[in-house]
Amino acid sequence: MFVIVDDYSRFTSTLFLAPNDESFEKFLVLLRKFEKRVGPSLVSLRSDHKKEFENSSFIDYCNEQGVDHNFSAPRTAQQNGVVERKNRALEDMTRTMLVASSAPRNFWAEPLNTSCYIIIDA
Repeated sequence: MFVIVDDYSRFTSTLFLAPNDESFEKFLVLLRKFEKRVGPSLVSLRSDHKKEFENSSFIDYCNEQGVDHNFSAPRTAQQNGVVERKNRALEDMTRTMLVASSAPRNFWAEPLNTSCYIIIDA
């Protein structure tokens, strides 16, 4: 899974991926939803140096659309502060829901989606 946060509105969405190679297609679908919901088009993209963001599909898309793709330095969570804090909040809320409900850990996706929804409306 990966978490996408709009830096201006703090609108958050989570994507669950089986293989990492489907991240670009899912990203494009989510980007269209963001643009309809928030308004302006994508200007800049910040990501870490993981393989799902550093591939030819993302590079070609950014070059065609004029999007500035910034990469944070490896293993420096401080440079992605907004997303890292959002990840931490989502993880904490998900763990709390799983413990409170005594549900097995393999049901983590539903509490995570619920946490994302609660954070959006908060």
